[in-house]
This record gives sequence, structure tokens and C-alpha cells, in this order.
Amino acid sequence: MNCAALQREMITALEWYVDHGVDIAVQDEVFDRTVMPAVPSAQQTVQSLVQSMASAPQVAAPAFLGKSDAYEEAVKLAKAANTLEELQKTIQEFDGIALKKTASNMVFADGNPKADIMLIGEAPGADEDRIGKPFMGQSGQLLDRILKSIDLDRNAEDASKAVYLSNVVSWRPPGNRTPAPAEIEVSLPFIERHIQLIEPKMIVLCGGIAAQSLLGNSQSISKLRKAWHDYLPQTQALKTAEGKGIPAIATYHPSYLLRTPQQKKAVWADMLMILKKKLS
Repeated sequence: MNCAALQREMITALEWYVDHGVDIAVQDEVFDRTVMPAVPSAQQTVQSLVQSMASAPQVAAPAFLGKSDAYEEAVKLAKAANTLEELQKTIQEFDGIALKKTASNMVFADGNPKADIMLIGEAPGADEDRIGKPFMGQSGQLLDRILKSIDLDRNAEDASKAVYLSNVVSWRPPGNRTPAPAEIEVSLPFIERHIQLIEPKMIVLCGGIAAQSLLGNSQSISKLRKAWHDYLPQTQALKTAEGKGIPAIATYHPSYLLRTPQQKKAVWADMLMILKKKLS
């Protein structure tokens, strides 16, 4: 293209800009926006990344422990907790279970700590994680109705009519999945110490995970229910010299009843066993 032709094209372009209201230069220097930017080499990219990482502030990550170390630490900490307040603080600060990183709230307990009956589920769900208390939402409302049918209430001041609620695992597993065996193992010393501090006269285990974990029995919930068991802590460091067990009964979890309402009849039979034991 000769100079005259290039000059005509430039004049045409300027006239087009003026016709569209562009009559002020944004920059004094000409900037060709059609030119591709220079792409840095791989070596330059790596060097830039290393420099940025070196200059970034160093933030210490939580020291989450391995499975074996976490269990030993959980046993030591659980044994050292002498009150419910100490145990709650210990679980809150314990970094040996990765569920803590994904949960919103630690779920410790609800109800009357002087209650004769302690009811234990497996792990918090979405409602429990949001509120910070066990057995909330629809499953909690169903549980409250079931308990009231045998004159029990989580809010009762009378210990003989009250219920104290907790879970084997204190943090919600993502997506409400079943707690992994390692998560249950690390959590076990805490819930066993929890039971020791409450000293209930009776334990109700809701769901297969809670029953299998605390009874040390791999049978299904359908086989574990309909009978009384002697609960004893499995953690060696928490075993007492007397070796006296606490009567425990297994039943279906209320969240399972929402999905399988035909099993409500079976739970009613379990409640009658609890009532009979309570009155004896």
C-alpha cells in the first residue's frame, strides 16, 4: 500500500470516529490494540511464581494429625476433661478430625444433663450443623413427639422425665454422608467420656452407627434392637475398675423413620421397652 492510499484510510478512520462522537484522544501515545501481548516463557512463569510465593505472608495451617496420633491425642484429652464444659472446649479445639474444617458448628449436646436417659445419634445433619444442637429439624421434631408419647422431654427439669441428647461424632460429615470408620474411632473417646460425665441410668442408641460404635457390635440395627445391652467404654484408658455397665437399647434413627415410616411401629415397641425399664 502506497503512502497516499494509507493516508486516505487513516483520514477515513478518523472521520468514522468523529461521526460517532469520538473527538478526544484518551492517551497521548498511540497504542495498537491489535498486537498480541508477549507470552512469557515457561522459565519466566516459574520464576515469577516462586518470587510471589516467597514474598507472600506465611499462614500456618492447622496441624491435623494422622489417624494413630489423633486417636492417642483424643484419648489423652478426653480423659483429662473433668466437666462437661471442659469436654466441650476440648472437642472444639481438637484438630485431629478433618470434619472440623468443613462443618459450620460443633454439635455437643442438648437437653437436661441431669437426665436419667441419654440418647445418642451418629452425627449432626444440616439442621444440627446450622443450629449447633443435636436432633433438630424434621427428625428432631419427630423424635420429640416419640419421646413425649412415653412422657419424656428434652426440656424437662425433672430428671426422671428428661432426656439428654448427643452424637458419636460432633461435626457434620459433608453431604450428610455416613461417618468414616477413622472419624468414628477418633470421636469415640470423647463420647465415651461424655457418657461418664453424665452418668445416665439408661442409654438409647439411635441408628446403626451409634449402636455398633458404642456397643462394639457389628450386627445390624434390626438385630441389635429389641434387647437390652450392657454398655461399657471400649477405650482402655476410660474403663473403670468396677466394670459396671449401663443398660442400653438400640432403635431406629428418626431421620430413618422419615424415609421409612413403616418402621414407626418397631420404634413404638422400643419405646415401650424403655418405659417398662424406666418404671421398674
